[in-house]
Amino acid sequence: MIVHILFDGRVQGVGFRYSVMQKALEHGIKGWVRNNDDGMVEMEGEGTEEQIKMFVGSLHTWPNRFIKVTNKKITYLDIEKGYKNFSIVG
Repeated sequence: MIVHILFDGRVQGVGFRYSVMQKALEHGIKGWVRNNDDGMVEMEGEGTEEQIKMFVGSLHTWPNRFIKVTNKKITYLDIEKGYKNFSIVG
């Protein structure tokens, strides 16, 4: 299963991608996260349905007080892409 998320808010320049990667690794999610030119952060993660649910559920608290997510656009896809790890790209 794949989850694709666009994060909006104060999510660039505050360690947000690293925080997303840490949460992904904690939940066994493979995929990537990157900054977009429009100021948003985009990520795609792959895992079991249970892993994805637990990961998405963890996305409401952040370890850094400077991070402020104002909106998340979440899309679920019932496919597999075969990601081998989770990385920060771009």
